[in-house]
Amino acid sequence: MSKRIQKSADFGRVAVLMGGSAAEREISLKSGQAVLAALVTKDIDAIGVDVTKNPVHPLLEQRFDRVFNIIHGRGGEDGVLQGALEALGLPYTGSGVLASALSMDKLRTKLCWLGAGLPTPRWMKLQGPEDVNRCAELLGFPVIVKPAQEGSSIGMGRAENENELREAWERASHYNCSVFAEAWIVGREYTAGMLDGEPLPLIRLETPHAFYDFDAKYRAETTCYHCPAGLSSEQEATLQELALQACDTLGVTGWARVDLLVDQENRPWLIEVNTVPGMTDHSLVPMAAKVAGLSFEDLVWRILETSFSRRGEDDADT
Repeated sequence: MSKRIQKSADFGRVAVLMGGSAAEREISLKSGQAVLAALVTKDIDAIGVDVTKNPVHPLLEQRFDRVFNIIHGRGGEDGVLQGALEALGLPYTGSGVLASALSMDKLRTKLCWLGAGLPTPRWMKLQGPEDVNRCAELLGFPVIVKPAQEGSSIGMGRAENENELREAWERASHYNCSVFAEAWIVGREYTAGMLDGEPLPLIRLETPHAFYDFDAKYRAETTCYHCPAGLSSEQEATLQELALQACDTLGVTGWARVDLLVDQENRPWLIEVNTVPGMTDHSLVPMAAKVAGLSFEDLVWRILETSFSRRGEDDADT
């Protein structure tokens, strides 16, 4: 567990890194402004830093004691920023270099889970249009096509036949990363927030969209969030334990969000882990924290507390 901080001054000067140059920049800026406002409300000496390309320059221009990282996607959530902060000797929120890199790559994440014996839907990497026929034979339809290193459902698409699969691959391939198709799971969708090694209450998601896409996450007013999720205490505890195992397998620490599905036979399937979850007015971790009795301001404080145990964890595990 992280060190519990009693006085705001003990945090020192905090850089709230937001923005970045990935496809999730817009969402990161919204998250960052919300986090910054919460820290200021708690009388913490926090400064917002809008990162465009190089995050090191603004950190060298001013003296900071620690970093609240709220940059979503590549460049902020994939181990690159974490490595720079380690080199600078700056404590930071969230997971370390290895866990961040693994979690950002959905294919590597699935391989780790497979090796640990954890359930994740079948998949196939799509390297070109020539893989469409083989994918149809291997996975059948429908499938969901995903860029392996994008978040917020960016570039994802459902395919019902070979033509749609080919079109979905073409769209996803524009994001300059590996693309894969994943077997479609019919069932209920849940998300499990993690805070300092403890699970938050599960949220069950409902959307009229084909899946929980970018619009359903950040714009639509038709998305329903059920928290409590309507599960028995035993069912909820089982899914929370699976989410903890998913994080432990990847080395995820600090805070995170695990997305999973439960099929029509009540079998759970792990989908992905977000190591820098959203903190906007549509975001899930703050919703779950509120049900657990944590205000947004208290949640942000708790996340920042985890920065005191961040540095050195990767080395300690080797």
